[in-house]
Amino acid sequence: MKIFNLGSCCIDHVYHVPDFVRPGETLPCTSYEIHPGGKGLNQSLAIAKAGMRVEHGGKIGQDGAWLKSLLNDAGVTTDKLLVTNEPSGHANIQVSSTGENAIVLFGGTNRQLTRPEVEHMLSSCEAGDFLVLQNEISELETAINIGAERELRMIFNAAPMTSAVLNLPLDRLELLIINETEGEALTEQNNPDGIISTLAAQRPSVNILLTLGAAGAWYAGREGRFSATPPKVDALDTTGAGDTFTGYFIAEYACGSDIQSALDLACRAAALSVTRAGAASSIPSRDELQA
Repeated sequence: MKIFNLGSCCIDHVYHVPDFVRPGETLPCTSYEIHPGGKGLNQSLAIAKAGMRVEHGGKIGQDGAWLKSLLNDAGVTTDKLLVTNEPSGHANIQVSSTGENAIVLFGGTNRQLTRPEVEHMLSSCEAGDFLVLQNEISELETAINIGAERELRMIFNAAPMTSAVLNLPLDRLELLIINETEGEALTEQNNPDGIISTLAAQRPSVNILLTLGAAGAWYAGREGRFSATPPKVDALDTTGAGDTFTGYFIAEYACGSDIQSALDLACRAAALSVTRAGAASSIPSRDELQA
């Protein structure tokens, strides 16, 4: 069994500001940093730091070659991470004085994956392997359909939410990961219980993981319903907290841990990550959590 993450890689440009910039306003930032990012890269790093082997597939530009090195250094296999001459995906991130973030995302090479490339990347996956996906790459429907044909256990994080998600074959997934905004878009419900109950009724074969930020997460699936809340911390930067949670949960889920333990560990990892700056750079190791 292996975990294959077909996901995005981004270069994050982070601007620390007193408050988010308003329309027509020019706002000086207090500091500027460059960090590795992208939901795919973040989640691969989190899976690896949680102690599981993961292979990352996708596409970056020459400007993002250092992202591939970063993944390699963390123990992530990157044989199927293509490098082209087009610009990599990147994000402009405002981080407020309270640690909240606002993000403008440019897809770049993440949105230039082709069907033949996806077919090639998934050709080495076998029945029972895990396929992890997020909504930051092209050819998602192709990936899900190929995954179903190859009997892969598919996990989809429907973030960032777009109307295209509504047309994806979500019933082919094993696990759907969403936050409240994404859940409302899928169900027209605006509370956690309504979101979970509606999705469970609409897609009874799909396990649902609903993340709630500082309020923790809810899970509903064949094992039953579970919830967990993170320890209270002083947040410095919430960027990447969701990816840290998701990567740690996937690592525990894939190795067969019970759902409650997986939720608890993922919440602790996310809580520790928000006490640090950056997205990928804030992900803690399992040793740090145990300490």
